[in-house]
Amino acid sequence: MIETSSGRDRPWMAGPGRPWVTYGLIVSCCLLFVIGPASGLNPGYGTGGRLVEAQSTYFERWGVVPSALWNGAPDQPLAPLTALFVHGNWLHLLGNMLFLYVFGAMTEERMGRVQFAVFYLVTGYLALLGYAAAHADSAQTLVGASGSISGVLGAFLWLFPRARVTSLFPFLFFLPLRFPAWAVLIFWVALQWLAARQADDRPGVAYLAHLVGFTLGFLYAWGRFGRRAERSWASPGG
Repeated sequence: MIETSSGRDRPWMAGPGRPWVTYGLIVSCCLLFVIGPASGLNPGYGTGGRLVEAQSTYFERWGVVPSALWNGAPDQPLAPLTALFVHGNWLHLLGNMLFLYVFGAMTEERMGRVQFAVFYLVTGYLALLGYAAAHADSAQTLVGASGSISGVLGAFLWLFPRARVTSLFPFLFFLPLRFPAWAVLIFWVALQWLAARQADDRPGVAYLAHLVGFTLGFLYAWGRFGRRAERSWASPGG
């Protein structure tokens, strides 16, 4: 996804203010990734086996381990929150940040900065908590902002049903094609659902967290904004 525009046919940057929360989340995730062991750029973590060990320790310290989450340790309730800012590799980070950049800006502009920040953190927390509850005995570490970003996608679908995005699909030879956002997002949900059904025996794949986050985001936007979702954006000067 490389571009988004709403049904009012003007770019989201024309709205009141810039999406500083979205920008801040992207910068925070990228900065923490670069200075952490997963990027491989910080010489303080060493190389080879030492680096792999440092990565494992880092993920266990700041990520969610479902079996540990329910053991009553005092620091565990914060794990679903810190895990939102930790990513496993470059592809994991860049994929999440791309979706956050494309869909987060307009969602933040519609919700407002404070509400969007709270929505992002709470949705991500609950998504990871839901995953951990479904895989309570798993010792597989879970990290990443996917739960929060899935919530943003769900909210976007309700708030901007007429928006269009320019998309690049590998199976179409990366041709830039323009689709309604709802079609792209429903396609994404279908892929997550299919992947989740195939990942029942592999709890380290957090497709369930994606689905929980998306559902929570959609329901929140529906309950909070209702039929007013895009009405205030419909007029050319609104």
